[in-house]
Amino acid sequence: MNTSAAVQAQWAGEAPAWRLVLAGRGGPPVAWPPEPAALATGHRLTLDGCALEVWNVALAAALWSRLRTWRERGIQTDVQGLPAGLQHLLQMADGPPLAVVAAGPAPRETDSLLAFVGEVVLALWRWLRGRGGPQGAELLRQLDETGPRSLPIVLLACALVGLMLAYMGGAQLGRIGAQNFLADVVSVGMVRELGGMMTGIILAGRVGSAFAAQLATMKANEEIDALRVLGLDPVSQLVLPRLLALALVAPALIVLGALAGVLAGWPAATLAYGVSSSEYLAQSLRALNATHLWIGLFKGQLYALLVALAGCRAGLAAGRSAEAVGAATTRAVVHGLLWIVAAAAGTTVVFTALGY
Repeated sequence: MNTSAAVQAQWAGEAPAWRLVLAGRGGPPVAWPPEPAALATGHRLTLDGCALEVWNVALAAALWSRLRTWRERGIQTDVQGLPAGLQHLLQMADGPPLAVVAAGPAPRETDSLLAFVGEVVLALWRWLRGRGGPQGAELLRQLDETGPRSLPIVLLACALVGLMLAYMGGAQLGRIGAQNFLADVVSVGMVRELGGMMTGIILAGRVGSAFAAQLATMKANEEIDALRVLGLDPVSQLVLPRLLALALVAPALIVLGALAGVLAGWPAATLAYGVSSSEYLAQSLRALNATHLWIGLFKGQLYALLVALAGCRAGLAAGRSAEAVGAATTRAVVHGLLWIVAAAAGTTVVFTALGY
C-alpha cells in the first residue's frame, strides 16, 4: 500500500442528491474540494468509491470525521458505494460506545485462598493420573534449592533453640530438684513441637520468600502469560514442583533439626546442671515414643506445605512491577509465619484434647 499518495475527491450531482467521488490510491486528499453551496439539511449524499484502487486507515478516519459532521447537519449519507473493507471500518466507528462496566468487588482473602488451594489439588490429581505435571529436571532443581541448601541454617537454629530450652528448663526444674527430667523437656519439646516449628520458620524466611520472588518476577516478565499461551498450566508447571520438593525434603529437615536440638541440650544438662551423659541419653529415649515422633512429623510437614502455599500464592498474585515483587516477598513471609503459628496452636489444642 502506497501511503504517500493521496486519493482524489470530486463533487458531482445536484440538489437534493449529491455524490462525492473518490478515485486513486492512498490516504485522504491533501485538500478536500469545497462543498457545494447548495448542500443543505435533508439532502442526500452518496459516497462513490468505484474508482478507488487502494486506501488506508487514514482515509477511513478522515471520511468518518466528515460523515459525522454531515449527519449532525441533517444530511443523509450513503456509503454503499465504498469498498467493503472501508464500509466495515466506518460501521465499526459508528457503533455504540463501549459501556463502562464498574469493577466488581475484589475477592475476599478466604475465597482467593480456597480457589488457589483448589487449583493446586486439581493439578496434583492430574499429575497422579499421568496427565501432565512438573518436569523431572525442575523437580530435582527445587529439591536442591529447598533441601541441602536449607539444612545448615535449620541445624543451627534448632541447636540454639535446644540449648536455650535446656538452660531455661534446667533453671525451673532445679527449683524443685527435678534436674533429671531435663532430658524429657528438651527431647519432647524439640521432637514434638519446636523442631518442626523452627524448621517451618526457617523455610518461610528462606524458601517461601524465594518462591514468591521467583514467581512474581516471572509474572512481571510475562513468562507466566507465555506458559498460558502455550497451553501450559502455571500451577502444574511452577507451583507443583515447588510444593512437592518441599514436601519431600521437610521430613528429613524436621528429624535432623530435632536431633540437633536434643544434642545441643546435652552439654547444658551435663555442665550446668550435673546430669550425666548416660542419664541424659537414657531419659531422652524413655521420654520419646512413636506418638511424639509422628505428631512432630505431621506438624512439621503441615508447616512446610503452608510455607509453600503462601510463597507460591503470593508470587502468582503479584503485580507486574519491581515494587510488586518486593511486596509479594514480604506477603509470603508474613503469611507463612502467621499460618505456622495458627497451625501450631490449633494442632496442639486438638491433639491435647484427643489425649495424644
